[in-house]
This record gives sequence, C-alpha cells and structure tokens, in this order.
Amino acid sequence: MTRRAREMTESGIYHIMLRGNEKKSILAIDEEKQFFLDCIRRKQKETNFSLYAYCLMDNHVHLLINIQDNELASIMKGIATRYAFFYNNRHNRVGHVFQDRFKSEPIEDERYLLAAVRYIHNNPVKARMVSNPEDYHWSSYWAYIQPELFGEEWIDSTFILGIIAPDRKSAIKEFIRFSNDVVEETFIDIEEKSGIKTLGEGVCILREYLKQEGLSITIEEIKENKELRQKVIIFLRANTQLSQRKIAILLGIDKSIVEKVKL
Repeated sequence: MTRRAREMTESGIYHIMLRGNEKKSILAIDEEKQFFLDCIRRKQKETNFSLYAYCLMDNHVHLLINIQDNELASIMKGIATRYAFFYNNRHNRVGHVFQDRFKSEPIEDERYLLAAVRYIHNNPVKARMVSNPEDYHWSSYWAYIQPELFGEEWIDSTFILGIIAPDRKSAIKEFIRFSNDVVEETFIDIEEKSGIKTLGEGVCILREYLKQEGLSITIEEIKENKELRQKVIIFLRANTQLSQRKIAILLGIDKSIVEKVKL
C-alpha cells in the first residue's frame, strides 16, 4: 500500500507525534525521558530548528517545532534513531522502538499555533494524570511560566509569548489563563489510556508490564517494595482506566497510598 504523502506547510511549523511500538511504554522512567530530551538538544545543535513545545508521555511524545529551512524527516529520524539505539541497548533488545513513521500536522496560523501549544501541555491533564499542566514535570510548560530558567535556543517560549502580548509579564499571565481554559480541540493524537477497566484486565496488563521490565515478582513483593510499588501505581494510572480504588484493591494496599503517588 502506498503511503500518503506528508502534508507540508510554508510556515515550517509542525505538530509532531511519535508513538511507542505496540503502544509500549518506551519512556516509562525519568532517565529515559531525560535522554529523549537530550536527543532533541543534540539534534538542535546539529541542525538549526526551533522547539516551541513538548510533552513526553510514557508511550508517546508530542513536539511542536519550526524546521525553518531543514527537512522534517531528517530531523525526526535523527532524534528517533539515537533514542532507539539507547533504548534497545538499555533493555537488551532489538527491533523497532517507535510505531511506524511519526505523525505530523502543519500549523498555518497563529491561532492554531497557540491552540497546539495549549493542547500539548494539557496532554497529561486529558489523561487524568494531573489536574493542571504545571503539575507535570515532563513538558515545556515551565519554560513559559518561568522562561528565565531556560535558554531560548532550547525552548523558544519568547516567540509564542510575543504573539500573546508585547510585555513578557502580561504575556505569561495571559498564557497561564489561556492554558487552563477547558476547550475541546482536535489534533493528531492517540488514545491516552487503554480500555482496561476491570480488575482482571488490570492483573493481565500488570503481568505484561513486569515481564517487559524483566521482573519475576509477586504482588505481595510489590506491596512491600515502596519504590517499585510507586512505579507500578504510576504505570497503572497512566496506561489504564482503573480507578484509584481498583488499583488499591489490585495491589492490596490502602487507597490513600495510591492517591499520594505523584505523577
């Protein structure tokens, strides 16, 4: 079957989405997320492009970039290839890390650009991982509300804030308000969570997760290992539709423990 030609734009701005092969959590831990960001930074140094926003979820990534005069496919291949080598080496595996080729949609105007920034930063809110975009640590949201902490060559928040208002302080205030507006927006995306809702399905996906992590361990052992227990709770909350009460029942722990785990 012939692939559909990728839609291009004269603006050079694209919303990009990369997804883990077979919906697997390819960015499950902080070290993996940090390395993916390092891949972007390294590619930026090799090839001049602007990054306006990002959000790293466990099984997929959203980017908003301006490729300027560069080739989009080359940039994304460089980032994905470098990360795939790291991931496969880390997990002693071979094969595809990302599912098919990356998805992209062109951004043609400022209104759509601002909406895309909001949509990307609100991905964890949509997935019910956090209540507000500022509570999620693996997105570029803080580069907007505290831009002085980030080099402009890394996250170009100045460009987006300049669209909102000429005065930076006013622009940040409006950006926060705009970001927290509840709006139904349609962009390229994937279903953030699986349809897993029952305890039986939860047990099955937990077994698959432990197998993927190379762990031969009982639920009782998970219960007693605080660090592993937190990882499992984060995984279940991010990748299933199990309620906090059901996760607590599944792991044989109090619901308050699940509630206290920060995503």
